[in-house]
Amino acid sequence: MNSFLEFKKIKRTGLFLAFISGGGLAAAIPILRLMLQTEQNLANFEAIGKLLTDNWLMMGLLNSFLIITGACLLYSIEYSNQGLEKMKTLPIKESSLFFNKIFLLMVFSLIMLFLEMLAIVVATQLWSDFYEGFGIELMKNLGFLFLMLLPTIFLALIISSLFQNIWVSLGINVTAVFLATMIYQKNFWLSLFPFAFSFQILEETNQDMYRIVAAIVEIIVFSFIELLIIKVRRNVA
Repeated sequence: MNSFLEFKKIKRTGLFLAFISGGGLAAAIPILRLMLQTEQNLANFEAIGKLLTDNWLMMGLLNSFLIITGACLLYSIEYSNQGLEKMKTLPIKESSLFFNKIFLLMVFSLIMLFLEMLAIVVATQLWSDFYEGFGIELMKNLGFLFLMLLPTIFLALIISSLFQNIWVSLGINVTAVFLATMIYQKNFWLSLFPFAFSFQILEETNQDMYRIVAAIVEIIVFSFIELLIIKVRRNVA
């Protein structure tokens, strides 16, 4: 029910349409790139891995910008309508506000990824053949990419919850995204930067499992950090 209320809050902001449009734009990247290439045959490659390797940097960048924009907008609405102050007078845990926003961005991100995976299917069908295990590989990549987006969602929302001015939170998040694009391939440890997860793809190596564990740990840590922030904010107020 609370998640539905979160959706009603952003109903007139166009955020849902932005995720659909942005996901569609990101989905168009691999198809357009193949159309413009002189050599369009994917027959000698595992199509999913090839398409993601060639295109995920730009697709991941668009995904990250959509997430941070959504995170900043969600909390800007709360501050502009004094939602955080009103929460203190209601028999509702303030933490539920944060986790409902997390759920909302997770749903929007999953829709966005679904559109992008659909583009991978279309590109494979047009320029290659569906090989054995294609469906399983597609679902594994979808699950992995979705998990890799979660640290970005959590941290972007935490940053947004700290600042009333949307431009401050947006500036910090955008800076973090650009930093991630510069370091995500430098070495393994730098690839664990929360915003750098958005640019990782499934490579079928041991590092994939380490990144999965690191992403889960970061999600848990960020959850405790937000609960601590809420407690401190209540005590200070």
